[in-house]
Amino acid sequence: MRKRKAEDWNSKLRRQQYEAADIDARLIINLRDLSHIMRSLYEGRGSQRRILIVLRETGKITQRALTERLGIKPGSASEVIAKLEHAGLIRRSPSESDRRTVDITLTEEGERMACEAAEQRRQRHVDMFSCLSEKEKNELLALLEKLGGDWKLRYPDAEKRRAGKRP
Repeated sequence: MRKRKAEDWNSKLRRQQYEAADIDARLIINLRDLSHIMRSLYEGRGSQRRILIVLRETGKITQRALTERLGIKPGSASEVIAKLEHAGLIRRSPSESDRRTVDITLTEEGERMACEAAEQRRQRHVDMFSCLSEKEKNELLALLEKLGGDWKLRYPDAEKRRAGKRP
């Protein structure tokens, strides 16, 4: 009961702060809230499902290239890749072009699970924007692309941090 009252109080306080905020602050609040929701719905950068989807898209890929594409540390990638290999979803083999590296491919079961994960992601994307008409989606996309282009120029250090590089 106490917890519920605290949640109601926090919700009411947030609503009051939102209503008192100017337009720029409201935009930031909405983008932040949407970002949190998207992160909770989306596979993590180094999740097993994300790796399966990437492997489905790329076919054969080196472990190093996969790690770079996912934007994660090599140790984290090795751990997840080992789990996928142990589960029989991927196969690691020495690279034909460079014996110092390892190629990763999906097994038949991995391909099945990757297809399932990709379809679930596609459906989630459809659901996420289902309240918008096609016209509204196009308008939103144009505005986000305009904003994104400006922010990349205006805040280059933030883009480098996002990519996992130090400014």
